[in-house]
Amino acid sequence: MASKPSINRLQKEYKALLKEPVPNIKAHPSTSSILVWHYVLEGPQGSEYEGGLYWGKIEFPSDYPYKPPAISMFTPSGRFKTNTQLCMSMTNYHPESWNPMWSVGTILNGLLSFMQESAVSTGSISASREMRQQLAQESLQWNSTNLTFKKLFPDYMDLEASRSKQEPSGSSVLAAQTQTSGLQPQAAASRPQQAQVGRTTNGKGKGRR
Repeated sequence: MASKPSINRLQKEYKALLKEPVPNIKAHPSTSSILVWHYVLEGPQGSEYEGGLYWGKIEFPSDYPYKPPAISMFTPSGRFKTNTQLCMSMTNYHPESWNPMWSVGTILNGLLSFMQESAVSTGSISASREMRQQLAQESLQWNSTNLTFKKLFPDYMDLEASRSKQEPSGSSVLAAQTQTSGLQPQAAASRPQQAQVGRTTNGKGKGRR
């Protein structure tokens, strides 16, 4: 259960995001708990993620902002494992580097920046630029198959309807990736997995940004 200070802090941060939106980022609390937020990162222009819409989740501890949150991403990106807690200096993997002054906007800006880097840590994967570009183009279609996404981010559904009318059907990288990984869009939101240890720059387990 969220403490009163954490509730007040997160409500304040949400009001701030509504008043002054952060470029390329949308985020708001879930309908069930203010400690669980959903976000969408919009791939920056000129990057290999341009045109992509990357949906994920932030899970705040009950004593936030004194302890860092856990972050995961649902949408296949070619940069992060789906449905896996990500290792960054702003997440629960590194409480020693957490700053209580950081906000939701700060956290997601850090994630967007880290996404465009090549650093390897827990939860990261490797993929070609072409693969990431293809996944970016298919990301909205993937997201739109999930009822939770539709309810949380209805503004994107008009965009999906417009794209569907313009783009011909064809082979999907996302479909192939979903088949090989065993992930389904709805499952990604409803059955979070434990974080997995991936490659790191020092080869000793957890990575750090």
